Amino acid sequence: MKPTTVTDNLPQQHIYSISELNNNIKQLLEDKYPFLWISGEISNYRVPSSGHCYFTLKDSRSQISAVLFRSQAANLAFRPKDGLAVVGFGRVAVYEPRGSYQIVFEYLEPKGIGNLQIAFEKLKRQLATEGLFDSQFKKPLPALPKAIAVVTSPTGAAVRDFIHVAQRRFANLPLQVVPVRVQGDMAPLEIIQALTLLNEIESCDVIVLARGGGSIEDLWAFNDERVARAIFASRIPVVSAIGHETDFTISDFVADLRAPTPSAAAEIVVPLKTELQSRLYEMKQKLYVSTASSLKLLDKQLVGLHNRIVHPKRRIQDWRMRQDDLATRLTATIKDIVARKKERIVFRREMLMQGSPVKNIETLRMRLDSFQQGLNGEMFHQLQDRRTFLSKNSAMLDAFNPLAILQRGYSITRSLPDRTIVRDASAVKTDQQLEVVLASGKLRVTVTDKQAQ
Repeated sequence: MKPTTVTDNLPQQHIYSISELNNNIKQLLEDKYPFLWISGEISNYRVPSSGHCYFTLKDSRSQISAVLFRSQAANLAFRPKDGLAVVGFGRVAVYEPRGSYQIVFEYLEPKGIGNLQIAFEKLKRQLATEGLFDSQFKKPLPALPKAIAVVTSPTGAAVRDFIHVAQRRFANLPLQVVPVRVQGDMAPLEIIQALTLLNEIESCDVIVLARGGGSIEDLWAFNDERVARAIFASRIPVVSAIGHETDFTISDFVADLRAPTPSAAAEIVVPLKTELQSRLYEMKQKLYVSTASSLKLLDKQLVGLHNRIVHPKRRIQDWRMRQDDLATRLTATIKDIVARKKERIVFRREMLMQGSPVKNIETLRMRLDSFQQGLNGEMFHQLQDRRTFLSKNSAMLDAFNPLAILQRGYSITRSLPDRTIVRDASAVKTDQQLEVVLASGKLRVTVTDKQAQ
């Protein structure tokens, strides 16, 4: 027999599968809550490698899972983190495989700030990227302003606080109040016009942009991009003194200096007159002491120079004495030089005399006489020898002289007209003219006959 179960005794009921139930719940929830606004506190915030943001949204009694996909997270104007209260716009979604539901956010913002804060952060990032907040563009404030212009509401507490502190610190410092609206739609334009006017007329050397505290909506005129660019373009240094110490506006970041409050701005911009007077007195005393010390030193130097200075008459006398001394020394030096020159001349004269040509001439003359005597003797002997030789040769010549033969009776016969000596009778002809040379005279004869041997 089959055992009986509890379901057998119940009326006929529909039995849901898990998938069917989760699907019905999904349709029910997603149809009931297609889009909704929800607020809570973020916890367990995490971003995996996919770039989607997963977190838990909770309040004091309950919690719900939430997700912000990567494409929506890229458009956030803030960085979500644990403990941050947020307000978001999204839809309820059921994840069937696990039977869990969550909020899928399309938009998320910090709670209590909303669109204005998002616009503030967006403009802040934009201007920072452009360099409007860079310290290199910050202009220094003058140590003692000639005049200060306060751009603010003429009826607000900010201008009264600033004037009160400024007058207390420096009573007669010129102050200019430029009345503008500091709240509302017209406020940015009036602030820009005031900044432009002050830069055109150049009646001050510091501009203070002041306003009392308020909500972000109340201070929104100072978050206007046009106002920020007007502050950046100002040639005159601009000090922002907007709201309370915890309030920050775009103007605070662009200005050359930010003061926590208008009163603090007056403390910063307006120097303390009594302190300046004290510093001036100290500087005056230091200058007096320094001047007195310098005068004493100069007086001491003057006395020293006075003692070193000699009267011109005495100086001339000293120069004259020195001139005389130099003249005496010069004369002695010249005399000494002349004496040495004379000694050198005498010495060189003696040297010249020793090597004088006169002495050489005498010596050479004596040598010449000696040579001449020797030459005469030699010539005499040579002549004697030559005479003896000549006599011998003359005797020999006389012995061989034809004339001498002629003296012994001989004659020389020569043919005419060529005067050729005739040695052979056959060399002449009959009737030929001959010349006969005798020891004394000549004969011209004619050959009448000849005989040959």
